[in-house]
Amino acid sequence: MNLARRTMNNPVFALLYERAWRPTSFLLATGRTMHADRRDAVLTLGLGAGDRVLDIACGPGNFTHYLSEHIGDGYAVGIDFSVPMLRQAVADNSGPRAGYVRGDARRLPFPDNSFDAVCCFGALYLIPDPLTATAEMIRVLAPGGRIAISTSHRPQGWVGQVSSAVGGAGGLRVFDLDTFPKLFAEYGLVDIEQEVHGLLQYVSARAAEAA
Repeated sequence: MNLARRTMNNPVFALLYERAWRPTSFLLATGRTMHADRRDAVLTLGLGAGDRVLDIACGPGNFTHYLSEHIGDGYAVGIDFSVPMLRQAVADNSGPRAGYVRGDARRLPFPDNSFDAVCCFGALYLIPDPLTATAEMIRVLAPGGRIAISTSHRPQGWVGQVSSAVGGAGGLRVFDLDTFPKLFAEYGLVDIEQEVHGLLQYVSARAAEAA
């Protein structure tokens, strides 16, 4: 297990993650606040009443709980591999429309077409076999449903070389900008959109409607 994954499985880090680490690191990396990021996630995913939402690598559940407040009588499921993170999620972010499951993003324990919206924000660069995990996200997405991710990207020139080297040393992957739009297109997703904010790329798409 690399340094990044060991850190995510540390109980002390799980306690501090959403209170201090993520808001600060996120602001430095993107120039955006967590509130703006969550608000835009709701819009990007097109959430509505009754939607079933899956939040991949949910950590302590702050995003999951926020999404659960925008789906009426729907339900949001957060899944993570880290036991300390899930304990923190249950302690801080349980609710009538939010629940948590321990599992591997590369082998999601859900049937095909289970969710109306699937997301993974700020975690794919930590997951082993991230493209396999992305394919699993697409597998469980219902026809017409929306998928959204935010993850690292490799800037051009020496900055990209440095970020790749630094990230690699800590177990963080850095992706080319065409990796996820190309993957989404290969799996038949439509309405693919991409934005770059600082060191993160945001990619969203929609599953085609059933024939």
